[in-house]
Formats: sequence, structure tokens, C-alpha cells
Amino acid sequence: MCGKFTQQMPWRELVRLYNIHQEPGDGPSPETGDEGEPEERIETSTPMRSARIMVTDDLGRRRLVRMRWGYDKRGKPEPGRRPELVVHARCETIDQKPTFKKSFLEGRRGVLFVKTFNEGEEVGSKTKQYVLTPNDQQPIPVAVLWDRFTIEGGATYLAFVMVTTINNKLIGTITDRMPAVLEPQDIGKWLGEEPATPEELKAMLKPYEGDWTMAPQDPPPKPPRPPKPPKPPAPRVTDKPDQGKLF
Repeated sequence: MCGKFTQQMPWRELVRLYNIHQEPGDGPSPETGDEGEPEERIETSTPMRSARIMVTDDLGRRRLVRMRWGYDKRGKPEPGRRPELVVHARCETIDQKPTFKKSFLEGRRGVLFVKTFNEGEEVGSKTKQYVLTPNDQQPIPVAVLWDRFTIEGGATYLAFVMVTTINNKLIGTITDRMPAVLEPQDIGKWLGEEPATPEELKAMLKPYEGDWTMAPQDPPPKPPRPPKPPKPPAPRVTDKPDQGKLF
């Protein structure tokens, strides 16, 4: 199951391809100027970290909005412990499970554009990670659900879950699920810009046979060994020993 993905900055090409509306403050930061952020900048997301999700705003415009990856599980976490998260929603039951039903049926659906994503293969008691990369270098549109949550004190935040479906042939060699990748012609319906029944929406969430490369993830570099402390210098003899007296 996908537990990590990357997004690439800047978003100029994405904005052009998908007709995304930008408000002041949506674009480059003042430090980067009109040219935006460097092309090589990659953002890596894992559960609890944020990502940019394409949604439609109250005026029907497509916007990129930052959200946290993961819904909190029902119930309060134990004091001093991080909350447990729900990060995936199975496409077969998104219209039935209470956690996802309202988001799905009330139109809180969005699109996550990824540069790469990970899938894991269970090997004994360990998980071997593989990275999926599109050979055409184009962003992969993944279906997500999102919602607004309130925490103690009244503050709110936005969070999303990734919709998953059964595997394609490539991913089926290591695991049984994969992200639900949307066909370009289905994005408008998924966002609610065009009418579609729940049955039509769920029919879009099918295995996608992309032209992708799947390769084992490089292991993290080993931390450098701390330098050995220098040996203390040998004691220097500065005084000659006393010479015994003959008389």
C-alpha cells in the first residue's frame, strides 16, 4: 500500500495543463521571484505531512490547497501519543464506510498529483519498498477524499485520504492494492464540475496500466561513524632523575 509519494515544484505547467486558478499568495514566494521555485525541488510526503491537493472552491474554480495526509481515527489518542491515522480509502466501500461516506457523496473529492509513489512488498517480517516513476515524467493524478476537522480550541485543518483500488499487472508482482489513478477525461466529474452518479464515480476507480518503471528504493544512507577521540599524547619527561650521591 502506498505510504510515500513525491510532488515536484513549481506548479506552472500543472496550472496550465489543468486550468488551475491562482489567487495572490498561491504562486511563488517573494524570495523566489517571478520565475518561481527551482524545477528540481521535490517535496516528499508521508502520513501526517502535507501535500497540495486540487479541489474546486466555492466559485467552482480549481485551486491547489495544502492538506495533511491522514484522517484521525475515531476516539481520542492516549495522552502523549500521536493520533492514529487513516490514510487510505478502499474504492469499493467509500460510499458505505462512515469515515468516508460524507466526503464522497457531498463532493469533497480532490486530485493529488504525484511525481513518484512507493509500494511495499512484504518479505518475511520486513517490507521492501519500490518506487513507481512515470516514464513520460508527467504528473500522475490520484483520486483523494478530503474533509475539514476541528481540534480542541476551535482551530480547523484540512486533511485528505488516498483512494485505492486493486493492483495493475506491474504492481501485482509485489502487492494487491494501488492508488486510484484518474483518466484525464474523468477529472471534471470526480471534482464535481460535471454531473455523475455515485456508481459512475466508483467505476472510474479502476486499475491503471501506466507506462511506469518500478525499481527498489535505495536504502537510506548509513549515518557517518563518529570520529574516534584522539589518543592522549604520551607523557613527556621534562626533569632528569635525581643522581644518587657518592659521599
